[in-house]
Amino acid sequence: MTEPAPIPPPGCPAHAAAPLYGPRFQTDPAQVYRELRAAHGPVAPIELAGGVPGWLVIGYRELQQVTSRPQLFGRDSTRWNAWPTIPADWPLKPMMAPVPSILYAEGAEHRRRSAAVTEALAAVDQYELRKYCEEVADRLIDDFAGRGEADLVAEYAHRMPLLVLCRLFGLGEQEAPELIRGLLAMLDGGSDAQAGAQRLLTGMAALVAEKHEWPGADIPSRMMAHEAGLSDEEVVRDLRVLLIAGHQPCAYWISNALRLMLTDGRFAASLSGGRRSVSQALNEALWEDTPTQVFAGRWATRDTELGGQRIAAGDLVLLGLAGANADPAVRPDGGAPAEGNRAHLSYSHGEHGCPSPAQEVAEVIATTAIEVLLDRLPDLRLAAAEHALVWRPSAWVRGLVALPVAFTPGYVTG
Repeated sequence: MTEPAPIPPPGCPAHAAAPLYGPRFQTDPAQVYRELRAAHGPVAPIELAGGVPGWLVIGYRELQQVTSRPQLFGRDSTRWNAWPTIPADWPLKPMMAPVPSILYAEGAEHRRRSAAVTEALAAVDQYELRKYCEEVADRLIDDFAGRGEADLVAEYAHRMPLLVLCRLFGLGEQEAPELIRGLLAMLDGGSDAQAGAQRLLTGMAALVAEKHEWPGADIPSRMMAHEAGLSDEEVVRDLRVLLIAGHQPCAYWISNALRLMLTDGRFAASLSGGRRSVSQALNEALWEDTPTQVFAGRWATRDTELGGQRIAAGDLVLLGLAGANADPAVRPDGGAPAEGNRAHLSYSHGEHGCPSPAQEVAEVIATTAIEVLLDRLPDLRLAAAEHALVWRPSAWVRGLVALPVAFTPGYVTG
């Protein structure tokens, strides 16, 4: 049996860490994961932008272990041993800075806040949600149907989930563009990432103040009235988490599935409106190009061993959801998973995984978005070479900058 590597200095996993940034990772992260697995196994040393070290878990079993053992791999990022070396303006800081939200809560505190969020989401009427999604999809398609061309990222996939979330949050649709800008700035990890994070927080604070005056049948009002007794600050923080987690994965799930349909011959039937194929394409998109590639993260509560690596107390452990979905242990032939196989880790796993009601909402939005689009524009086709498509420069999400398409100009409803 091979001995694991010596314990590295705190905050520094090992030498030869692979960068989770740059053109190569942006273009073909799957190849990076394969190389990491070959060189290091299911847990690999990586480097984030700015030379910040961490461990990336790309083993299916190991990722389940990490997410199932909160006493050993905690969510509270205050224990990160690298904080003393992190610059105040580090662009990725908004994704890891310790803030009092459901995202970083642990134990009884997490269960209290999770109950309020989960029950608020579970109260969403699925019939009304589907009906509203169809209305939004038709309105968005009306904006470009007569042109014969569109960018399905900016004009459709980004806008649809956020407009639906605005309705569920009791927000006005006019606020959606500013929210999209803040979300993208935060997740791309550029120079304006922290400003984007603050814009989202400011928007949620204004929403909570409004709901005190005019409560309604919406998620914020239900959270504020829940027996968990959340403070305004807790509701503000947790609404921002919900907005980010609800918009970005769903938006890129839609665009990634559409890319798959437009470039993969196996899904040609989807373009004639076959619902079975739409469902299959959405599921396979989660296996092949899951929108949340890497999730930050977990922090070791003590020295431990994982996947043949020695993890020091306080080390950053990133959840490589995309890498785990491609683990040969669960996909030995490397091919497409069997139809209906939903054992992917795209919703993460364990007590901090995406709650079932949130998954149901996302699936209604994504399925409706694609079904309505293909029904309205049945001859949809890619308007650029597949190799020319550009992916967002993010360590966390896998999503296209644009998805240009062409089609026969269609009718406009109403």
